Amino acid sequence: MAKLWFKFQRYFRRKPVRFFTFLVLYLTAGSLVFLHSGFVGQPAISQNQASPAAGVPAEGAELPFLGDLHLGRGFRDTGEASSIARRYGPWFKGKDGSERTKLGDYGGAWSRALKGRIVREKEEERAKYIGCYLDDTQSRALRGVSFFDYKKMTIFRCQDNCAERGYLYAGLEFGAECYCGHKIQATNVSEAECDMGCKGERGSVCGGANLGPAPLRGCFRRPDNLSLALPVTAAMPNMSVDKCVDLCTEKEYPLAALAGNACHCGFPTTRFPLHEREDEQLCAQKCSAEEFESCGTPSYFIVYQTQVQDNRCMDRKFLPAKSKQLIALASFPGAGNTWARHLIELATGFYTGSYYFDGSLYNKGFKGERDHWRSGRTICIKTHESGQKEIEAFDAAILLIRNPYKALMAEFNRKYGGHIGFAAHAHWKGKEWPEFVRNYAPWWATHTLDWLKFGKKVLVVHFEDLKQDLFVQLGRMVSLLGVAVREDRLLCVESQKDGNFKRSGLRKLEYDPYTADMQKIISAYIKMVDAALKGRNLTGVPDDYYPR
Repeated sequence: MAKLWFKFQRYFRRKPVRFFTFLVLYLTAGSLVFLHSGFVGQPAISQNQASPAAGVPAEGAELPFLGDLHLGRGFRDTGEASSIARRYGPWFKGKDGSERTKLGDYGGAWSRALKGRIVREKEEERAKYIGCYLDDTQSRALRGVSFFDYKKMTIFRCQDNCAERGYLYAGLEFGAECYCGHKIQATNVSEAECDMGCKGERGSVCGGANLGPAPLRGCFRRPDNLSLALPVTAAMPNMSVDKCVDLCTEKEYPLAALAGNACHCGFPTTRFPLHEREDEQLCAQKCSAEEFESCGTPSYFIVYQTQVQDNRCMDRKFLPAKSKQLIALASFPGAGNTWARHLIELATGFYTGSYYFDGSLYNKGFKGERDHWRSGRTICIKTHESGQKEIEAFDAAILLIRNPYKALMAEFNRKYGGHIGFAAHAHWKGKEWPEFVRNYAPWWATHTLDWLKFGKKVLVVHFEDLKQDLFVQLGRMVSLLGVAVREDRLLCVESQKDGNFKRSGLRKLEYDPYTADMQKIISAYIKMVDAALKGRNLTGVPDDYYPR
């Protein structure tokens, strides 16, 4: 046997080419055997294999549906996913208990074979209906993302849209409005309140109409060219706020302007921007059909916001050609970067990117989150980085600065409660908060100082100024991004400014979490940043940063 092995070795030493040929044939044969076993057997999925979208409902997964919602009258809801089995990413159980997962997990022939079956299952099944619930514009029953379609809305479309974004509930309202959320924060009402048919599906019910008051925008002077500013006009001898709002809602306009016995409908435009409010006493003429309401005059209109979404700024896409420069949207954590991204995407129509990858933001609509930050397909890049090397990688930057007292609390809430959640009371009272302030307060100052020192073409925007004068500040930001945007689109953004990515105000604590020592340290950092800004002939920090 040893002699035979020796001859075998000597044969291949003399002819190395033969050896390598033999090796290639061996490996090829092994690969063919492996591939054959993969197609013939059942697809193997590791129990421990991580999914890049862990925690996010899979595309094509069945989602509990919330049927009807609308500003006060009702919406339907359909129950939580009772059990979620996790293997290769999240799986949802169907009605029969069988598990269904994201299309494409198996790849190749298995993906194509399963796709048709899963689509059929989706069409055949409907999530369990829960009931009709009261909704309120000031405090939504479902507080996730939303979208409207006044022509083609269906129950399945709403349900599928919410599932794709990772929500447990889906709800419909006014026949055309879809809302998503992780829990229902509303009271159950009579089924009779949910009586409106779906705009895109005959025979199906998609919620009810608004019973609550429409949001008041204020009293405004009659626009110069009325027919262009407000294209729909109707005479109403028995005028009331509800009648005018209902008319404009039916005509699919977001503004209802009452002018005595005339009702006007339209969008906010440069002809009627709603920027210069008048004294409400000028609009205080009683309605002919409702003595306790004001219906404006022929010269001064009282304007209400209807439930129709202004869709002029809702389209978004990736850049059509690779960008020649990388522009940072830089901020300290908790300074409103996510909200600013929302505004920029609405204003420009292009997705924003990120230096990081946050799956929860991707599933809530920030589609540029998944792109590499150097891809060149997004209009700007979110970053919290500081330091010379990281900063000099960008060609320009929008530097968003926020009051450190508010920014620290917002980031603490995000860290312990998620992007729109809140930290628990125990976290504020425990050791976490003092340790957080000790580590993060110096970073608030050094972050701004580094970007002022190393950044190229830095535009400083204060969060407080953006919140107070969005039209002007967002215009400055868009100008740096090099996108020509019509003023009408910026006016549309104003009406959608909060979106679904902004925390609904800081939760009020029973005490001031900042001790005297903390305030002393933070005040010193504020003075450092203020001096650095003024040293570069920029506006210093807003007055409300201090004293505290």
